[in-house]
Amino acid sequence: MRFLLFLPALLTGILLFSSCDPSSGPADTFDRGAMLQNFADNLIRPAFTDLQAKTTMLRTSIVAFNTEPSVIRLYDVQTAWQEAYFQWQYTNTYNFGPAAEDGLQKSLIDEVGTFPVSVAKLEASATSGNWSLTDSNRDARGFLAIEYLIFGSAATPADIVAAFSGSSTRKDFLAALADNLNTRIETVNTAWNGAYYSEFINNKGTDVGSSTSHLYNEFVRSFEALKNFKLGLPLGKRPGQTQAEPQLVEAFYSGQSLECLKLHLTAIENIWYGKKRNGQDGVGFREYLEKVEGGTALISSTESQLAALHTALAAIPASPALSEQITAGSTPLESLYTEIQKLTRYFKSDLSSLLGIAITFSSGDGD
Repeated sequence: MRFLLFLPALLTGILLFSSCDPSSGPADTFDRGAMLQNFADNLIRPAFTDLQAKTTMLRTSIVAFNTEPSVIRLYDVQTAWQEAYFQWQYTNTYNFGPAAEDGLQKSLIDEVGTFPVSVAKLEASATSGNWSLTDSNRDARGFLAIEYLIFGSAATPADIVAAFSGSSTRKDFLAALADNLNTRIETVNTAWNGAYYSEFINNKGTDVGSSTSHLYNEFVRSFEALKNFKLGLPLGKRPGQTQAEPQLVEAFYSGQSLECLKLHLTAIENIWYGKKRNGQDGVGFREYLEKVEGGTALISSTESQLAALHTALAAIPASPALSEQITAGSTPLESLYTEIQKLTRYFKSDLSSLLGIAITFSSGDGD
């Protein structure tokens, strides 16, 4: 009789305990599988497929230029580089899975997107004919190494053509850089269109090794890279800096720094909304938050700050180049940096807390 009387109380206690279990909280009513499917099908795979096509076109244009150097063919190479690098802004967030570190090889963004480049290393390789594209000199390969060679430093198009016409090693080095770039992109793209695709969409948890954790952490890391290195570094905001260093902007030699920053921000927002390049909305972190207690308030705060950021961005003139605006002490750029800083809290601390996803990387950001 005592056992029968005790049993209802025991069951009640179990139910109450279960209701307090974080693993059964509001976030678990969200269909992470649908979100991961949307990212894989509509954002990640199309981005890498397009990037591979554009780096292949870049390599082809370089072959044609090396065969017969001319100003017209140089313009073709520069145009192909710009199209490929603009597309890179939509893929540089996905540094996990096939794009993650592998042994001595760092993540894809480290291997092909490192800036600023080392002019001394690049010129030494182009002159001597000696280079390694698998060593630790990541500031002497990738997109920005090619940019330096084809746009030059204060050089006219005719000067650049003359430099290549008079040096077979410079041609060979440029071709090797393009081949290496295309091969690395192709490897990642092939994996995403192969076995890793199923692995990604079926790993639906929120633990450290889950697809959602990988995606979220790289989303935050990419946003911080935009803030800290595309803007903070040339503005002189990083630890140890005492003044602005405008020559450290991304895409310094082509003068495309501001456009790259804008495209990168668009890519970040597309992940927030789960949005395709054509503007079609899908399932992203925003929809995830709608299923979490306190999520709607964070959505409102985040999107209000995004609007403030866009207002600040609209105040930045398209010309002169970003490096020149920094040299002139641009107040609008300082305001833009402040608005980007304010967004960090929402993307990093608050979003991590509400979704219960741990930050697994060390940014040294201090935010």
